Amino acid sequence: MKYMLLVYMDEKAMNESEREDCHAESVRLAQDIHDRGKYLSASPLQPVATATSLRIRNGRSLITDGPFAETREQLGGFFLIDAKDLDDALRIASRIPAARKGTIEVRPLRELPGLPWGMANSKEDLTNS
Repeated sequence: MKYMLLVYMDEKAMNESEREDCHAESVRLAQDIHDRGKYLSASPLQPVATATSLRIRNGRSLITDGPFAETREQLGGFFLIDAKDLDDALRIASRIPAARKGTIEVRPLRELPGLPWGMANSKEDLTNS
């Protein structure tokens, strides 16, 4: 089963040195998950100030700078994994360094047949894309 591990944290929770350490530790974690055959993708996001939000209302596009909602924690990145079950996904999520200062939301993906690269496809198909 595929899970999205969404990393939420206050962008000011870490200084630059801590952020670099977090990124290095996250890369090591991603490599370990890959070596175990459970890695699909991962990436940190640019700061929330770089976000643009789009809404369609009454057939019109409404575009605003910034995130959809003001919150204490911002979406800072993600891991996309292929885990055996929720317990396996939670074990992996507990190893994400940002969990020490923020929140990791663990959410199963809904697989839709017909998506181009594949939520309906196998992990092997993803690596051959």
